[in-house]
Amino acid sequence: MEEYSNRDGLGTRILVIGCPGSGKSTFARELKRSTGLPRIHLDQLLWKPDGTTVSKEVFLQRLRVATDQPHWIIDGNYASTLEIRIHACDSVFFLDYPTELCLAGVMARRGQARSDLPWVEKGDETPDKELLDRIRNFPLAGRPQILSLMEQYSEKHWVVFLNRQEAEAFLLEQRQGRGPEE
Repeated sequence: MEEYSNRDGLGTRILVIGCPGSGKSTFARELKRSTGLPRIHLDQLLWKPDGTTVSKEVFLQRLRVATDQPHWIIDGNYASTLEIRIHACDSVFFLDYPTELCLAGVMARRGQARSDLPWVEKGDETPDKELLDRIRNFPLAGRPQILSLMEQYSEKHWVVFLNRQEAEAFLLEQRQGRGPEE
């Protein structure tokens, strides 16, 4: 059986959520380096390489298989399955960043191969209007849902970062083996 680092009581089932463009996958990748936990991308469970999606039933079955595993870091923020994932996890990292930062994050990743998507977004195309609208509406739609779930699942270990510097400092402390300072 593999050994996983469980510093700071994070547990071995960790969820990383936030607005699109906040850097969930990047944070999850770095957290994987310090914990050794396997990383699962929700986008990989939903999207096909041709840019279409699997059926809702297939996606939910894939998610059930993933959350039934004893060890994982899942990054992604699909609202329809958020409560399922929060219920199954030990800890939640919420990247609660300003809208402008998330919009810039989406633009910066254009044209780059990413482990969280089964295709490469074209760098010369503007992100689709639906994604940009989702980012702009996140403070009024997605964020309140997360805050409500934070209250409902207060027994979970919640870590909220308001900017990238806080997240980077946490990851640095994890890599150094100290854990975050209280």
